Amino acid sequence: MILAPAGPPGDILRAWRRRRRLSQLDLALEAEISQRHLSCLESGRARPSRAMLLHLAERLGIPLRERNALLLAAGYAPVFAERALDDPALAAARRAVARILDGHAPYPALAVDRHWTLLAANAAIAPLLDGADPALLAPPVNVLRLSLHPGGLAPRILNLGEWRAHLLDRLRQQIAASGDPVLAGLLDELTAYPAPAAPDDPGDGPGVAVPLVLAVPSGRLSLLSTTTVFGTPVDITLADLAVEAFFPADPETAALLHRLAPPRRPDETRPDGTTPGETDP
Repeated sequence: MILAPAGPPGDILRAWRRRRRLSQLDLALEAEISQRHLSCLESGRARPSRAMLLHLAERLGIPLRERNALLLAAGYAPVFAERALDDPALAAARRAVARILDGHAPYPALAVDRHWTLLAANAAIAPLLDGADPALLAPPVNVLRLSLHPGGLAPRILNLGEWRAHLLDRLRQQIAASGDPVLAGLLDELTAYPAPAAPDDPGDGPGVAVPLVLAVPSGRLSLLSTTTVFGTPVDITLADLAVEAFFPADPETAALLHRLAPPRRPDETRPDGTTPGETDP
């Protein structure tokens, strides 16, 4: 597994370029600089400016925290802040996430960080977790571990082989894009869990997306998932945050989720501290 590069700035640039499967000419054309100049930067014969490093990092799609590491390797101060999610500067982002989670009810939705650690969830998640080992629900909760662990949701996932392959493929893509060693370790852990002995029954053939088909005490849920991220983050915490929202894949699931939804009290408080009747600022 290729992890995030380290070393002199030229080595780091070269490693990210190769990770993105670009030649020097490809990147030079994309960045609108000469191939000779890029070669000098990668070899260390030329010292890159801070602006050039940020320009190349943007073209290479380097994650924000790794852009900071690149700047530090070149002797420059980091430019991207990393704050705790409860930092006052992120209050607007927290409200946005809370409104997404709250507004998605009665369908399940949750927010995770780059390592798939659960940050927040709406009440509709609760029926999905019925019967899970309490140890897996103790903070910090890793959503992928909870999903595939034999003590988690795995015994109740009716298409476990298909869903497991989907999650592991997503994780491999995330590692390829970020080089994160924590995710690489998580992948090793998840692939060691017991897997179905035989492929799942394909039924009527492939659909438009891989569903999560889950047995719950009240019946069977078939859910499609979507991922929402902040479009233009300049803060590392926001760049790492994602909202996973589940939608019913059939009318039966929609009806069951509506029946399972707890009634909302008129004065119930949202995760962002507002109530549903309040006017948004």
